[in-house]
Amino acid sequence: MATRRRAREIVLQLLYEADLNPGREPESSYAFVKSRMQGRKGLSDYSVGLLSGTLEHREAIDARISELTTNWSLSRMPITDRNILRLGAYEILYGGTPGSVAITEAIALASRYGDKNSPRFVNGILDKVFKGKE
Repeated sequence: MATRRRAREIVLQLLYEADLNPGREPESSYAFVKSRMQGRKGLSDYSVGLLSGTLEHREAIDARISELTTNWSLSRMPITDRNILRLGAYEILYGGTPGSVAITEAIALASRYGDKNSPRFVNGILDKVFKGKE
């Protein structure tokens, strides 16, 4: 399964790890991506772009998400949901991915890796990110 959705799953894993253990060297993350993408250069490059872009804009993304959430600080959110939101917001705000595609993909990640409320929560926040960008 070497698709962009798989690329997003791998990036989510690395964002989760970076949240808990921020000291990982970028080169080891890139090697991890390359091994998981089974050497497919296009998908590896796509994954690395998502990862590095999300990490580069993380402060601005976190600020934007914090503005849009009521009664939820980033630190209170489940780590998985928080990083799905970061990835989706990056794609909407900086990545050039059409907003509806970024939201759909984030909901798919939330359905697979989050709890039963994650898809609705992710959809609501990313919809606000997308509408705020327009």
